[in-house]
Amino acid sequence: MTDTAIERESMDYDVVIVGGGPAGLSAAIRLKQLAAEAGTEVSIAVLEKGAEIGAHILSGAVVDPKALNELLPDWKNMGAPINDPVKTDIFEVLGHHGSISLPTLFFPPLMSNHGCHIVSLGNVCRWLGEQAEALGVEIYPGFPAAALVEEDGAIKGVVTGDFGLARDGSHKDGYQPGMELRGKYTLIGEGVRGSLAKQLIERFDLSAGKEPQKFGIGLKELWRVKPENHKPGMVKHTMGWPLDGKTGGGSFMYHYGENLVSIGFVVHLNYKNPYLSPFEEFQRLKTHPAISATLEGGERLSYGARAITEGGYQSVPKLAFPGGALIGCSAGFVNVPRIKGSHNAMKTGMLAAESAFAAIQAGRAHDELSEYQTAYENSWVAKDLKRVRNVKPLWSKFGTLFGVMFGGIDMWCNTLFGGWSPFGTLGHGKTDAASLEPAAQHKPISYPKPDGVLTFDRLSSVFISNTNHEEDQPVHLKVADLALQTASELEEFAGPSTRYCPAGVYEWIKDETSGEERFQINAQNCVHCKTCDIKDPNQNINWTTPEGGGGPMYANM
Repeated sequence: MTDTAIERESMDYDVVIVGGGPAGLSAAIRLKQLAAEAGTEVSIAVLEKGAEIGAHILSGAVVDPKALNELLPDWKNMGAPINDPVKTDIFEVLGHHGSISLPTLFFPPLMSNHGCHIVSLGNVCRWLGEQAEALGVEIYPGFPAAALVEEDGAIKGVVTGDFGLARDGSHKDGYQPGMELRGKYTLIGEGVRGSLAKQLIERFDLSAGKEPQKFGIGLKELWRVKPENHKPGMVKHTMGWPLDGKTGGGSFMYHYGENLVSIGFVVHLNYKNPYLSPFEEFQRLKTHPAISATLEGGERLSYGARAITEGGYQSVPKLAFPGGALIGCSAGFVNVPRIKGSHNAMKTGMLAAESAFAAIQAGRAHDELSEYQTAYENSWVAKDLKRVRNVKPLWSKFGTLFGVMFGGIDMWCNTLFGGWSPFGTLGHGKTDAASLEPAAQHKPISYPKPDGVLTFDRLSSVFISNTNHEEDQPVHLKVADLALQTASELEEFAGPSTRYCPAGVYEWIKDETSGEERFQINAQNCVHCKTCDIKDPNQNINWTTPEGGGGPMYANM
Protein backbone atom coordinates (compact mmCIF):
# COMPACT_ATOMS: atom_id res chain seq x y z
CA MET A 1 0.00 0.00 0.00
CA THR A 2 2.98 2.30 0.52
CA ASP A 3 6.09 2.74 -1.60
CA THR A 4 8.88 1.35 0.59
CA ALA A 5 11.59 2.53 -1.84
CA ILE A 6 11.11 6.16 -0.76
CA GLU A 7 12.48 7.34 2.58
CA ARG A 8 9.75 9.26 4.35
CA GLU A 9 9.59 11.19 7.55
CA SER A 10 7.10 9.86 10.07
CA MET A 11 4.93 11.47 12.74
CA ASP A 12 3.05 9.56 15.43
CA TYR A 13 -0.38 10.41 16.83
CA ASP A 14 -3.03 8.72 18.87
CA VAL A 15 -5.62 9.26 16.13
CA VAL A 16 -5.15 10.25 12.49
CA ILE A 17 -8.28 11.61 10.78
CA VAL A 18 -8.52 11.81 7.00
CA GLY A 19 -10.88 14.58 5.88
CA GLY A 20 -11.75 17.97 7.34
CA GLY A 21 -15.49 17.71 6.76
CA PRO A 22 -18.33 17.50 9.29
CA ALA A 23 -17.49 13.91 10.29
CA GLY A 24 -13.74 14.35 10.68
CA LEU A 25 -13.92 17.64 12.56
CA SER A 26 -16.67 16.35 14.87
CA ALA A 27 -14.54 13.29 15.63
CA ALA A 28 -11.55 15.48 16.44
CA ILE A 29 -13.54 17.80 18.71
CA ARG A 30 -15.19 14.90 20.53
CA LEU A 31 -11.82 13.22 21.15
CA LYS A 32 -10.46 16.39 22.74
CA GLN A 33 -13.61 16.79 24.84
CA LEU A 34 -13.28 13.25 26.16
CA ALA A 35 -9.60 13.74 26.93
CA ALA A 36 -10.37 16.92 28.88
CA GLU A 37 -13.11 15.16 30.83
CA ALA A 38 -10.70 12.33 31.69
CA GLY A 39 -7.83 14.69 32.56
CA THR A 40 -5.54 13.20 29.96
CA GLU A 41 -4.09 14.06 26.55
CA VAL A 42 -4.83 12.68 23.11
CA SER A 43 -2.86 13.71 20.03
CA ILE A 44 -4.86 14.17 16.82
CA ALA A 45 -3.97 15.06 13.24
CA VAL A 46 -6.60 15.99 10.66
CA LEU A 47 -5.57 15.85 7.00
CA GLU A 48 -7.52 17.90 4.44
CA LYS A 49 -6.75 17.71 0.71
CA GLY A 50 -8.30 21.13 0.03
CA ALA A 51 -6.20 24.27 0.31
CA GLU A 52 -8.15 25.16 3.47
CA ILE A 53 -10.88 23.67 5.61
CA GLY A 54 -14.16 24.08 3.74
CA ALA A 55 -12.54 24.51 0.30
CA HIS A 56 -14.03 21.27 -1.02
CA ILE A 57 -17.25 21.26 1.00
CA LEU A 58 -20.37 21.44 -1.16
CA SER A 59 -23.89 20.91 0.09
CA GLY A 60 -27.36 22.47 -0.21
CA ALA A 61 -27.56 22.93 2.71
CA VAL A 62 -30.41 22.68 5.17
CA VAL A 63 -28.86 21.38 8.36
CA ASP A 64 -30.58 19.48 11.15
CA PRO A 65 -28.71 20.72 14.28
CA LYS A 66 -29.34 17.50 16.20
CA ALA A 67 -25.71 16.33 16.25
CA LEU A 68 -24.32 19.84 16.75
CA ASN A 69 -26.58 20.25 19.78
CA GLU A 70 -24.90 17.18 21.27
CA LEU A 71 -21.34 18.14 20.29
CA LEU A 72 -21.35 21.86 21.09
CA PRO A 73 -24.62 22.71 22.90
CA ASP A 74 -23.75 26.40 23.15
CA TRP A 75 -23.03 26.79 19.41
CA LYS A 76 -25.34 29.80 19.09
CA ASN A 77 -23.34 31.82 21.59
CA MET A 78 -20.05 30.49 20.21
CA GLY A 79 -20.53 32.28 16.90
CA ALA A 80 -21.49 29.40 14.64
CA PRO A 81 -22.41 30.70 11.15
CA ILE A 82 -25.93 29.30 11.48
CA ASN A 83 -28.34 32.22 11.39
CA ASP A 84 -31.19 31.38 9.01
CA PRO A 85 -33.91 29.09 10.40
CA VAL A 86 -36.27 27.50 7.92
CA LYS A 87 -39.55 29.44 7.86
CA THR A 88 -41.35 28.12 4.78
CA ASP A 89 -41.37 24.61 3.32
CA ILE A 90 -42.56 24.18 -0.30
CA PHE A 91 -42.64 21.04 -2.43
CA GLU A 92 -43.60 21.24 -6.11
CA VAL A 93 -43.96 18.87 -9.03
CA LEU A 94 -42.81 20.52 -12.24
CA GLY A 95 -44.24 19.98 -15.70
CA HIS A 96 -42.94 21.44 -18.95
CA HIS A 97 -44.52 24.82 -18.33
CA GLY A 98 -46.31 24.73 -15.01
CA SER A 99 -46.10 23.30 -11.52
CA ILE A 100 -48.29 21.81 -8.80
CA SER A 101 -47.65 22.39 -5.09
CA LEU A 102 -48.07 19.38 -2.84
CA PRO A 103 -49.44 19.99 0.69
CA THR A 104 -46.59 19.25 3.09
CA LEU A 105 -49.21 18.77 5.82
CA PHE A 106 -49.62 15.17 4.63
CA PHE A 107 -45.88 14.41 4.47
CA PRO A 108 -44.39 12.06 7.08
CA PRO A 109 -43.10 14.03 10.10
CA LEU A 110 -39.49 13.09 9.32
CA MET A 111 -39.73 15.14 6.10
CA SER A 112 -40.35 18.37 8.00
CA ASN A 113 -37.60 21.01 8.05
CA HIS A 114 -38.99 22.61 11.22
CA GLY A 115 -36.08 23.44 13.50
CA CYS A 116 -33.51 23.17 10.69
CA HIS A 117 -31.30 25.94 9.36
CA ILE A 118 -30.12 27.09 5.93
CA VAL A 119 -26.33 27.38 5.90
CA SER A 120 -23.16 27.37 3.90
CA LEU A 121 -21.80 24.01 5.03
CA GLY A 122 -18.33 25.08 3.96
CA ASN A 123 -18.49 28.01 6.38
CA VAL A 124 -19.82 25.74 9.13
CA CYS A 125 -16.82 23.46 8.59
CA ARG A 126 -14.46 26.42 8.71
CA TRP A 127 -15.97 27.31 12.07
CA LEU A 128 -15.72 23.72 13.32
CA GLY A 129 -12.07 23.74 12.27
CA GLU A 130 -11.50 26.81 14.44
CA GLN A 131 -13.12 25.04 17.40
CA ALA A 132 -10.96 21.96 16.84
CA GLU A 133 -7.73 23.97 16.63
CA ALA A 134 -8.65 25.87 19.78
CA LEU A 135 -8.81 22.51 21.56
CA GLY A 136 -5.34 21.54 20.31
CA VAL A 137 -6.15 19.50 17.20
CA GLU A 138 -3.44 19.70 14.52
CA ILE A 139 -5.05 20.41 11.15
CA TYR A 140 -3.06 20.10 7.93
CA PRO A 141 -4.87 21.59 4.91
CA GLY A 142 -3.36 20.97 1.50
CA PHE A 143 -2.21 17.48 2.50
CA PRO A 144 -4.15 14.68 0.79
CA ALA A 145 -3.94 11.19 2.23
CA ALA A 146 -2.70 9.33 -0.84
CA ALA A 147 -1.94 5.85 0.52
CA LEU A 148 -2.47 3.59 3.50
CA VAL A 149 0.17 2.26 5.85
CA GLU A 150 -0.60 -1.40 6.44
CA GLU A 151 1.50 -3.69 8.61
CA ASP A 152 0.65 -7.11 9.98
CA GLY A 153 -2.84 -6.95 8.47
CA ALA A 154 -3.78 -3.70 10.20
CA ILE A 155 -3.92 -0.07 9.09
CA LYS A 156 -1.38 1.95 11.04
CA GLY A 157 -1.71 5.31 9.34
CA VAL A 158 -1.58 7.05 6.00
CA VAL A 159 0.94 8.59 3.62
CA THR A 160 0.42 12.12 2.35
CA GLY A 161 0.83 12.83 -1.34
CA ASP A 162 4.20 13.74 -2.83
CA PHE A 163 4.79 17.37 -3.86
CA GLY A 164 6.75 18.34 -6.95
CA LEU A 165 6.12 15.42 -9.29
CA ALA A 166 6.13 16.20 -13.02
CA ARG A 167 3.50 14.79 -15.34
CA ASP A 168 5.82 11.91 -16.30
CA GLY A 169 6.46 11.09 -12.63
CA SER A 170 9.95 12.58 -12.49
CA HIS A 171 11.00 14.85 -9.64
CA LYS A 172 10.86 18.60 -10.23
CA ASP A 173 12.92 21.15 -8.33
CA GLY A 174 11.61 21.33 -4.81
CA TYR A 175 10.31 17.74 -4.82
CA GLN A 176 9.14 16.62 -1.38
CA PRO A 177 8.07 13.06 -0.64
CA GLY A 178 4.91 12.60 1.36
CA MET A 179 5.07 11.89 5.07
CA GLU A 180 3.80 8.95 7.03
CA LEU A 181 1.30 9.92 9.69
CA ARG A 182 0.88 6.98 12.00
CA GLY A 183 -1.87 6.54 14.53
CA LYS A 184 -3.15 4.01 16.99
CA TYR A 185 -6.39 4.40 15.04
CA THR A 186 -7.10 5.97 11.65
CA LEU A 187 -10.55 7.42 10.95
CA ILE A 188 -11.47 7.78 7.28
CA GLY A 189 -13.82 10.70 6.61
CA GLU A 190 -12.91 11.56 3.01
CA GLY A 191 -16.49 12.04 1.88
CA VAL A 192 -18.29 10.31 -0.96
CA ARG A 193 -16.34 7.66 -2.90
CA GLY A 194 -13.09 8.45 -1.12
CA SER A 195 -10.07 6.81 -2.69
CA LEU A 196 -8.80 5.28 0.56
CA ALA A 197 -12.28 4.20 1.67
CA LYS A 198 -12.70 2.47 -1.67
CA GLN A 199 -9.47 0.55 -1.08
CA LEU A 200 -10.39 -0.34 2.48
CA ILE A 201 -13.85 -1.60 1.57
CA GLU A 202 -12.26 -3.94 -0.97
CA ARG A 203 -9.25 -4.90 1.15
CA PHE A 204 -11.28 -5.92 4.21
CA ASP A 205 -14.45 -6.96 2.32
CA LEU A 206 -16.49 -4.46 4.30
CA SER A 207 -19.44 -4.61 1.91
CA ALA A 208 -19.95 -8.36 2.27
CA GLY A 209 -23.66 -9.09 2.60
CA LYS A 210 -24.59 -5.47 1.83
CA GLU A 211 -26.38 -3.96 -1.13
CA PRO A 212 -24.20 -2.01 -3.58
CA GLN A 213 -23.78 1.63 -2.71
CA LYS A 214 -25.87 3.99 -4.86
CA PHE A 215 -25.08 7.57 -5.77
CA GLY A 216 -26.42 10.79 -7.19
CA ILE A 217 -24.64 13.79 -8.61
CA GLY A 218 -25.48 17.11 -7.03
CA LEU A 219 -24.87 20.36 -8.90
CA LYS A 220 -25.19 23.70 -7.17
CA GLU A 221 -25.01 27.39 -7.94
CA LEU A 222 -25.03 30.28 -5.49
CA TRP A 223 -26.92 33.37 -6.67
CA ARG A 224 -27.44 36.84 -5.31
CA VAL A 225 -30.99 37.73 -6.32
CA LYS A 226 -32.94 40.95 -6.43
CA PRO A 227 -34.29 41.91 -2.97
CA GLU A 228 -37.89 41.61 -4.13
CA ASN A 229 -37.23 37.99 -5.17
CA HIS A 230 -35.66 36.99 -1.88
CA LYS A 231 -37.78 35.06 0.64
CA PRO A 232 -35.68 34.63 3.80
CA GLY A 233 -35.96 31.15 5.28
CA MET A 234 -37.79 29.66 2.31
CA VAL A 235 -36.97 26.06 1.38
CA LYS A 236 -38.29 24.78 -1.92
CA HIS A 237 -37.87 21.29 -3.37
CA THR A 238 -39.09 20.07 -6.75
CA MET A 239 -39.23 16.87 -8.75
CA GLY A 240 -40.34 16.11 -12.28
CA TRP A 241 -39.30 18.23 -15.26
CA PRO A 242 -36.73 18.39 -16.83
CA LEU A 243 -36.17 14.70 -15.99
CA ASP A 244 -38.43 12.04 -17.43
CA GLY A 245 -40.52 9.77 -15.25
CA LYS A 246 -37.92 6.97 -15.26
CA THR A 247 -34.99 9.11 -14.14
CA GLY A 248 -34.71 9.96 -10.46
CA GLY A 249 -33.77 13.35 -9.15
CA GLY A 250 -35.01 16.81 -8.27
CA SER A 251 -34.05 20.33 -7.32
CA PHE A 252 -33.63 22.49 -4.25
CA MET A 253 -33.76 26.24 -3.73
CA TYR A 254 -32.84 27.78 -0.38
CA HIS A 255 -33.13 31.50 0.50
CA TYR A 256 -30.79 32.83 3.19
CA GLY A 257 -28.26 35.51 4.08
CA GLU A 258 -28.10 38.82 2.23
CA ASN A 259 -30.29 38.04 -0.79
CA LEU A 260 -28.53 34.72 -1.34
CA VAL A 261 -30.20 31.74 -2.99
CA SER A 262 -28.70 28.27 -3.29
CA ILE A 263 -30.11 26.55 -6.35
CA GLY A 264 -29.22 22.93 -6.94
CA PHE A 265 -30.12 19.85 -8.91
CA VAL A 266 -29.62 16.18 -8.10
CA VAL A 267 -29.68 13.37 -10.67
CA HIS A 268 -29.63 9.78 -9.45
CA LEU A 269 -26.68 8.07 -11.10
CA ASN A 270 -28.60 4.90 -11.89
CA TYR A 271 -29.96 6.60 -15.03
CA LYS A 272 -29.94 4.45 -18.16
CA ASN A 273 -29.58 6.86 -21.09
CA PRO A 274 -25.90 7.53 -21.91
CA TYR A 275 -26.89 10.72 -23.74
CA LEU A 276 -28.22 12.32 -20.55
CA SER A 277 -26.14 15.20 -19.19
CA PRO A 278 -26.83 16.14 -15.54
CA PHE A 279 -25.16 19.53 -16.06
CA GLU A 280 -27.34 20.39 -19.07
CA GLU A 281 -30.46 19.20 -17.25
CA PHE A 282 -29.58 21.56 -14.41
CA GLN A 283 -29.27 24.46 -16.85
CA ARG A 284 -32.65 23.56 -18.37
CA LEU A 285 -34.23 23.49 -14.92
CA LYS A 286 -33.42 27.16 -14.41
CA THR A 287 -35.54 28.15 -17.41
CA HIS A 288 -38.72 26.84 -15.77
CA PRO A 289 -41.02 29.69 -14.65
CA ALA A 290 -41.12 28.29 -11.11
CA ILE A 291 -37.34 28.73 -10.92
CA SER A 292 -36.47 31.54 -13.32
CA ALA A 293 -38.84 33.99 -11.59
CA THR A 294 -36.50 33.97 -8.59
CA LEU A 295 -33.21 34.13 -10.50
CA GLU A 296 -34.03 36.71 -13.18
CA GLY A 297 -32.05 39.88 -12.67
CA GLY A 298 -29.73 38.13 -10.21
CA GLU A 299 -26.02 37.34 -10.33
CA ARG A 300 -24.46 33.87 -10.30
CA LEU A 301 -21.65 33.86 -7.72
CA SER A 302 -20.34 30.31 -7.59
CA TYR A 303 -20.75 26.79 -8.99
CA GLY A 304 -19.82 23.31 -7.87
CA ALA A 305 -20.67 19.63 -8.13
CA ARG A 306 -20.09 16.45 -6.17
CA ALA A 307 -21.43 12.96 -5.78
CA ILE A 308 -23.92 12.06 -3.04
CA THR A 309 -24.38 8.67 -1.38
CA GLU A 310 -27.92 7.36 -1.82
CA GLY A 311 -27.77 3.66 -0.91
CA GLY A 312 -28.85 4.26 2.65
CA TYR A 313 -29.39 1.70 5.39
CA GLN A 314 -28.86 -1.47 3.38
CA SER A 315 -25.72 -0.16 1.67
CA VAL A 316 -23.76 1.01 4.71
CA PRO A 317 -20.65 -1.20 4.82
CA LYS A 318 -19.12 -2.68 7.92
CA LEU A 319 -17.68 0.39 9.61
CA ALA A 320 -14.66 -0.92 11.51
CA PHE A 321 -11.51 -2.53 10.15
CA PRO A 322 -8.23 -3.45 11.85
CA GLY A 323 -6.72 -0.15 12.88
CA GLY A 324 -9.55 2.23 12.11
CA ALA A 325 -13.04 3.02 10.91
CA LEU A 326 -15.14 4.70 8.22
CA ILE A 327 -17.06 7.80 9.25
CA GLY A 328 -19.46 10.18 7.50
CA CYS A 329 -20.08 9.94 3.78
CA SER A 330 -17.12 7.59 3.35
CA ALA A 331 -19.63 5.01 4.62
CA GLY A 332 -22.80 6.68 3.29
CA PHE A 333 -25.27 8.03 5.83
CA VAL A 334 -27.33 10.40 3.67
CA ASN A 335 -31.07 10.34 4.26
CA VAL A 336 -32.27 10.52 0.62
CA PRO A 337 -35.85 11.83 1.03
CA ARG A 338 -34.69 14.45 3.54
CA ILE A 339 -31.70 15.37 1.33
CA LYS A 340 -29.63 15.57 4.52
CA GLY A 341 -26.56 13.81 5.77
CA SER A 342 -24.34 16.25 7.65
CA HIS A 343 -26.03 15.57 11.01
CA ASN A 344 -25.54 11.84 10.52
CA ALA A 345 -21.94 12.38 9.41
CA MET A 346 -21.22 14.41 12.54
CA LYS A 347 -22.82 11.84 14.82
CA THR A 348 -20.88 8.91 13.32
CA GLY A 349 -17.66 10.90 13.73
CA MET A 350 -18.56 11.40 17.39
CA LEU A 351 -19.39 7.72 17.88
CA ALA A 352 -16.11 6.63 16.31
CA ALA A 353 -14.23 9.12 18.49
CA GLU A 354 -15.83 7.74 21.63
CA SER A 355 -14.93 4.16 20.67
CA ALA A 356 -11.36 5.09 19.73
CA PHE A 357 -10.82 7.07 22.95
CA ALA A 358 -12.08 4.22 25.12
CA ALA A 359 -9.80 1.78 23.29
CA ILE A 360 -6.74 4.03 23.70
CA GLN A 361 -7.52 4.47 27.40
CA ALA A 362 -7.62 0.68 27.69
CA GLY A 363 -4.15 0.42 26.15
CA ARG A 364 -5.33 -0.89 22.80
CA ALA A 365 -4.09 0.06 19.33
CA HIS A 366 -4.53 -1.05 15.71
CA ASP A 367 -7.31 -3.52 16.47
CA GLU A 368 -10.91 -3.44 15.28
CA LEU A 369 -13.21 -0.89 16.89
CA SER A 370 -16.19 -3.24 17.05
CA GLU A 371 -17.74 -0.98 19.70
CA TYR A 372 -18.23 1.68 17.04
CA GLN A 373 -20.22 -0.70 14.87
CA THR A 374 -22.46 -1.53 17.82
CA ALA A 375 -22.83 2.12 18.75
CA TYR A 376 -23.92 2.99 15.20
CA GLU A 377 -26.46 0.17 15.11
CA ASN A 378 -28.00 1.43 18.36
CA SER A 379 -27.90 5.12 17.40
CA TRP A 380 -30.47 7.50 16.02
CA VAL A 381 -28.44 7.51 12.79
CA ALA A 382 -29.35 3.88 12.07
CA LYS A 383 -32.95 4.50 13.13
CA ASP A 384 -33.04 7.56 10.84
CA LEU A 385 -31.83 5.57 7.85
CA LYS A 386 -33.91 2.45 8.52
CA ARG A 387 -37.19 4.38 8.34
CA VAL A 388 -36.41 5.56 4.79
CA ARG A 389 -34.59 2.45 3.53
CA ASN A 390 -37.09 1.67 0.77
CA VAL A 391 -37.51 5.14 -0.73
CA LYS A 392 -34.59 4.86 -3.13
CA PRO A 393 -35.29 1.30 -4.38
CA LEU A 394 -39.01 2.05 -4.80
CA TRP A 395 -38.18 5.14 -6.86
CA SER A 396 -35.74 3.15 -8.96
CA LYS A 397 -38.20 0.32 -9.57
CA PHE A 398 -41.45 2.22 -10.18
CA GLY A 399 -40.25 5.59 -11.51
CA THR A 400 -40.96 9.04 -10.13
CA LEU A 401 -44.78 9.05 -9.97
CA PHE A 402 -45.51 5.67 -8.41
CA GLY A 403 -42.12 5.28 -6.75
CA VAL A 404 -42.50 8.48 -4.75
CA MET A 405 -46.09 7.60 -3.87
CA PHE A 406 -45.10 4.13 -2.62
CA GLY A 407 -42.14 5.70 -0.82
CA GLY A 408 -44.49 8.03 1.05
CA ILE A 409 -46.66 5.09 2.12
CA ASP A 410 -43.54 3.22 3.22
CA MET A 411 -42.28 6.15 5.32
CA TRP A 412 -45.69 6.53 7.00
CA CYS A 413 -45.73 2.82 7.84
CA ASN A 414 -42.21 2.97 9.25
CA THR A 415 -43.14 6.03 11.29
CA LEU A 416 -46.41 4.64 12.67
CA PHE A 417 -45.34 1.04 13.21
CA GLY A 418 -41.84 1.38 14.62
CA GLY A 419 -39.83 0.54 11.53
CA TRP A 420 -42.22 -2.00 9.99
CA SER A 421 -42.84 -1.80 6.26
CA PRO A 422 -45.13 -3.81 3.96
CA PHE A 423 -42.17 -3.93 1.56
CA GLY A 424 -39.74 -5.36 4.09
CA THR A 425 -36.24 -4.19 3.15
CA LEU A 426 -35.77 -3.85 -0.60
CA GLY A 427 -32.49 -4.26 -2.43
CA HIS A 428 -30.89 -1.97 -4.98
CA GLY A 429 -29.70 -4.61 -7.45
CA LYS A 430 -27.31 -3.13 -9.99
CA THR A 431 -24.53 -0.69 -9.38
CA ASP A 432 -24.90 2.72 -11.02
CA ALA A 433 -22.20 1.79 -13.53
CA ALA A 434 -24.09 -1.35 -14.54
CA SER A 435 -27.33 0.63 -14.92
CA LEU A 436 -26.11 2.48 -18.01
CA GLU A 437 -27.47 1.04 -21.25
CA PRO A 438 -25.81 0.99 -24.70
CA ALA A 439 -26.37 4.03 -26.89
CA ALA A 440 -28.19 1.95 -29.50
CA GLN A 441 -31.12 1.63 -27.09
CA HIS A 442 -31.55 5.42 -26.75
CA LYS A 443 -31.88 8.59 -28.77
CA PRO A 444 -29.49 11.54 -28.39
CA ILE A 445 -30.81 14.47 -26.34
CA SER A 446 -30.62 17.92 -27.89
CA TYR A 447 -29.82 20.56 -25.27
CA PRO A 448 -30.23 24.31 -25.95
CA LYS A 449 -27.19 26.55 -26.04
CA PRO A 450 -26.56 28.58 -22.88
CA ASP A 451 -27.64 32.21 -22.90
CA GLY A 452 -24.94 33.41 -20.50
CA VAL A 453 -27.58 35.07 -18.32
CA LEU A 454 -29.62 32.27 -16.77
CA THR A 455 -27.88 29.25 -18.29
CA PHE A 456 -24.15 28.68 -18.72
CA ASP A 457 -21.54 26.33 -20.15
CA ARG A 458 -19.20 24.05 -18.20
CA LEU A 459 -16.00 26.03 -18.55
CA SER A 460 -17.43 29.33 -17.34
CA SER A 461 -18.96 27.38 -14.45
CA VAL A 462 -15.67 25.71 -13.52
CA PHE A 463 -14.04 29.16 -13.60
CA ILE A 464 -16.28 30.45 -10.81
CA SER A 465 -15.64 27.32 -8.74
CA ASN A 466 -12.07 28.65 -8.40
CA THR A 467 -10.74 25.24 -9.46
CA ASN A 468 -7.01 25.06 -9.95
CA HIS A 469 -4.42 22.29 -10.31
CA GLU A 470 -0.74 22.48 -11.06
CA GLU A 471 -0.77 21.40 -14.73
CA ASP A 472 2.66 19.74 -14.68
CA GLN A 473 1.73 16.93 -12.32
CA PRO A 474 0.69 13.30 -12.91
CA VAL A 475 -2.90 12.98 -14.12
CA HIS A 476 -4.89 11.91 -11.08
CA LEU A 477 -7.67 10.30 -13.16
CA LYS A 478 -6.31 6.87 -14.00
CA VAL A 479 -7.65 4.96 -17.02
CA ALA A 480 -6.83 1.29 -16.59
CA ASP A 481 -7.30 0.24 -20.23
CA LEU A 482 -7.42 2.87 -22.99
CA ALA A 483 -8.34 0.27 -25.62
CA LEU A 484 -11.39 -0.71 -23.54
CA GLN A 485 -12.30 2.95 -23.17
CA THR A 486 -12.45 3.27 -26.94
CA ALA A 487 -14.15 -0.06 -27.68
CA SER A 488 -16.79 0.23 -24.97
CA GLU A 489 -17.16 3.72 -23.46
CA LEU A 490 -17.01 5.37 -26.87
CA GLU A 491 -18.21 2.83 -29.41
CA GLU A 492 -20.88 1.07 -27.34
CA PHE A 493 -22.01 3.86 -24.99
CA ALA A 494 -21.30 6.94 -27.20
CA GLY A 495 -18.82 8.53 -24.81
CA PRO A 496 -20.98 9.33 -21.76
CA SER A 497 -17.95 10.67 -19.85
CA THR A 498 -18.24 13.87 -21.88
CA ARG A 499 -21.75 14.30 -20.49
CA TYR A 500 -21.77 12.90 -16.95
CA CYS A 501 -18.71 14.95 -15.98
CA PRO A 502 -19.91 18.38 -14.75
CA ALA A 503 -16.56 20.06 -15.36
CA GLY A 504 -15.49 19.31 -18.95
CA VAL A 505 -12.69 16.98 -17.86
CA TYR A 506 -13.24 14.36 -20.57
CA GLU A 507 -13.22 14.79 -24.34
CA TRP A 508 -13.19 12.45 -27.32
CA ILE A 509 -11.12 14.19 -30.01
CA LYS A 510 -10.87 12.96 -33.59
CA ASP A 511 -7.39 12.97 -35.10
CA GLU A 512 -7.58 14.84 -38.43
CA THR A 513 -4.96 12.61 -40.03
CA SER A 514 -5.91 9.12 -38.86
CA GLY A 515 -9.57 9.75 -38.17
CA GLU A 516 -9.21 7.88 -34.85
CA GLU A 517 -10.80 9.13 -31.66
CA ARG A 518 -8.46 10.03 -28.79
CA PHE A 519 -9.52 10.17 -25.15
CA GLN A 520 -8.36 13.44 -23.64
CA ILE A 521 -8.38 14.14 -19.91
CA ASN A 522 -8.35 17.80 -18.85
CA ALA A 523 -7.49 16.96 -15.26
CA GLN A 524 -6.97 20.60 -14.30
CA ASN A 525 -10.76 21.11 -14.61
CA CYS A 526 -11.63 18.40 -12.08
CA VAL A 527 -13.89 19.56 -9.23
CA HIS A 528 -13.38 16.27 -7.35
CA CYS A 529 -16.98 15.13 -7.70
CA LYS A 530 -15.94 11.46 -8.30
CA THR A 531 -18.78 10.86 -10.78
CA CYS A 532 -16.41 9.29 -13.32
CA ASP A 533 -15.24 6.78 -10.73
CA ILE A 534 -18.87 5.85 -10.10
CA LYS A 535 -20.58 5.98 -13.51
CA ASP A 536 -18.00 4.72 -16.02
CA PRO A 537 -19.76 1.61 -17.40
CA ASN A 538 -16.60 -0.53 -17.18
CA GLN A 539 -15.27 0.94 -13.93
CA ASN A 540 -12.21 1.75 -16.01
CA ILE A 541 -11.55 5.20 -14.47
CA ASN A 542 -10.05 5.44 -10.99
CA TRP A 543 -10.10 8.79 -9.17
CA THR A 544 -6.95 9.34 -7.09
CA THR A 545 -5.78 12.34 -5.08
CA PRO A 546 -3.97 15.08 -7.01
CA GLU A 547 -1.24 17.23 -5.51
CA GLY A 548 -2.35 18.82 -2.26
CA GLY A 549 -4.26 22.08 -2.37
CA GLY A 550 -5.62 21.42 -5.86
CA GLY A 551 -9.26 21.33 -6.85
CA PRO A 552 -12.03 23.82 -6.18
CA MET A 553 -11.94 26.65 -3.67
CA TYR A 554 -15.60 27.00 -2.84
CA ALA A 555 -16.64 30.28 -1.27
CA ASN A 556 -19.83 30.32 0.84
CA MET A 557 -20.94 26.98 -0.60
